[in-house]
Amino acid sequence: MPLALKTYSTVAEAGSALKAADARYLGGGTLVVRAANEGDLSFSTYVRSTDPLLSAIMVEAGVVTVGAGVTMAAVARHPELTAIASAAKAVGGPAVRNMATVGGNLFAAAPYGDFAVALLALDATVHTTAGYLGIDEFLAGRDSSDAVVASVSFAVPAAGKFRFLKAARIKPKGVSIVSIAAVIETDAGGKVTSARIALGCMADRPIRAKGAEKALIGAMLTEDGVAKAVAAVGEGTSPITDAIASAWYRSEVLPVHFRRLLLA
Repeated sequence: MPLALKTYSTVAEAGSALKAADARYLGGGTLVVRAANEGDLSFSTYVRSTDPLLSAIMVEAGVVTVGAGVTMAAVARHPELTAIASAAKAVGGPAVRNMATVGGNLFAAAPYGDFAVALLALDATVHTTAGYLGIDEFLAGRDSSDAVVASVSFAVPAAGKFRFLKAARIKPKGVSIVSIAAVIETDAGGKVTSARIALGCMADRPIRAKGAEKALIGAMLTEDGVAKAVAAVGEGTSPITDAIASAWYRSEVLPVHFRRLLLA
């Protein structure tokens, strides 16, 4: 079936066009083009936008706003985003990172979407044509949304506060067995004062490890100090099963990798 391509100069215009039942937004194409190539007949029109804001990265007063069309490669090489570069570099190989976009990654179903896991840990705000949403709310309702993501914004984490780990069978570009991102704050004595932890592949989309977050408060990042959080990290998860790993295997290795992340 032939596919039409419609291009709009603003995100708002693209958002209006996307309300058609047979339309899909085309960013980097790593998701929707693949779907079409695999025989997805649920759409017949690609919608895209050339709005320059989609490819902009702006940092002001410690807050970064990243356009939805910014690629993983652009994030990884930006001099003011070195703290989160590891998450961008975890997405595929060089060819994929030159195409895959920040906005598209928010819609990637597990086992993909490693950068979305990082954005969840960073407590990002998602700017769409329907308004601003916290990332928790956005991810919960993404499958029923017909809005276009314009950008995401988040506070740039201080050095050493953001942690990211991706376990894969093939390094460095393999599909995730599990991915974990965390933003952890400690006081002068080394005790955890706040923790926001996100998991990939432990549900069909990135989710928070709220039990582990709670268990970390007041703890030291030592073997004994993190034991309760490691034991709690799997609470409320529903790991996926795919050709890479079973749900059982993912649930078994999650605490192992989480412990490594905390003690790194």
